[in-house]
Amino acid sequence: GTAEGTGAAVRRALADRSYRLLAAGFFVCGFHVAFLATHLPGVVASCSLPPEVGAWSLAMVGLFNIVGSFGIGWAIGHRNGRWPMKRLLTLIYASRALAVLLFVLAPKSTAVMLAFAAVMGLTFLSTVPPTAGLVARFFGPAHMGTLFGLVMVTHQVGGFLGAYLGGKAFELTGRYDWMWWADIVLAVAAALLHWPIREARPIETAAARAA
Repeated sequence: GTAEGTGAAVRRALADRSYRLLAAGFFVCGFHVAFLATHLPGVVASCSLPPEVGAWSLAMVGLFNIVGSFGIGWAIGHRNGRWPMKRLLTLIYASRALAVLLFVLAPKSTAVMLAFAAVMGLTFLSTVPPTAGLVARFFGPAHMGTLFGLVMVTHQVGGFLGAYLGGKAFELTGRYDWMWWADIVLAVAAALLHWPIREARPIETAAARAA
């Protein structure tokens, strides 16, 4: 059959409800990770902990990010996909919501801060493999770079808002409380957004129809 052009592929993707839901969830991911990467040392300082705890916390995020990213890649690739990717994304965002809630309620000590950083590191960029995998499953590899790039744009917009609003919240209140509650609400919303995504859509069906 005739190869689909980039413009047609983008229009088809934007008309797809599951693709839009996936992009909305990735916006939340950007909000979370940019807020943490930018403001975690400030959070440590606001909790009256030693400055070095900020560096240790960022290191824990980085270390456990490696573990989480490899782990989620294994989960979606092992034996042709042991778990549905949309369910894994739901679990990741729900885990973030629970981790932030527990952190808000817990007494702020070095151990609590490092444990929180480790958990957030596990979920930090573990959203990327299943998000990219779903884009490929939806539309195939031909326009993967463009279509995943558009989803990444929403991630970057979320990242801008996470970093910027974190600074504004601290500027206005001297605390990060507003951001933590926003994190929880957005994480729950992202978990719910991924639930209705239609994942089981074989690429072969579309190819056979075109032929």
